[in-house]
Parts: sequence; structure tokens; C-alpha cells
Amino acid sequence: MANPFKNMGGMGGFGDLIKQAQKMAEDARRIDEELEDEKLETSSGGGMVTAVVNGKGQLLDITINPEVVDPEDVEMLQDLIVSAVREALESAEALRTERLSAVTGGMGLPGGMGIPGLG
Repeated sequence: MANPFKNMGGMGGFGDLIKQAQKMAEDARRIDEELEDEKLETSSGGGMVTAVVNGKGQLLDITINPEVVDPEDVEMLQDLIVSAVREALESAEALRTERLSAVTGGMGLPGGMGIPGLG
């Protein structure tokens, strides 16, 4: 049986594309590992509540200044915690997007699409 791909010139270009995609995936995995070691710290309430996340958006630590603990106003403390954590997570997402866009050339692959182990 004849090879149906015999006269399809340019198949080498497809191989190059596969190699580029594999390198991109490897670079993205490396960046993902590096992001796990990054620590981003944000605070709210003038430093009364501090949240620390890693570059992957995992909450690592929360620090609450005892001065802000008021049994009569628990809602304020809750709001400060939510605010600090939200800001930390947004910072982590921005860092991750920035680092991955350097690898993907700004292609904007959602959720690590096509990049095993990411997303």
C-alpha cells in the first residue's frame, strides 16, 4: 500500500511545531514549580490582617494583629481577612499569568490548556 503522506511536503514543519509545543509545556511546568516557591504577601486594614500565598494561589499563612480582634465586631475582622486573601490570590494569578505568557508568547491558553499538569 502506498504511503498517503509521501507527497505531503512540509511535514517537517509539523514536527517542528510538535517540538515547540513540547518545549512550551516543559517551560510551563518549570514555571509552575517555581511559582510554588514564590511567596506573595498582602495586607488589609493598615496591616492588621496579612495573608501569604504562593505563586500558585495556595494560602500559606494568615496573621491577625490582636488589636483588630473585637468580639463586638467580628464582621469587620471577617471582611479584613477576605480582603487580604482576595488581594493575595489576585496577585498570585497576575504573577502566574505574567510568567506563563512569557512561555506561551501571549497565546492566552486558558487554564494551562494543552500543558499537562497545569490548570
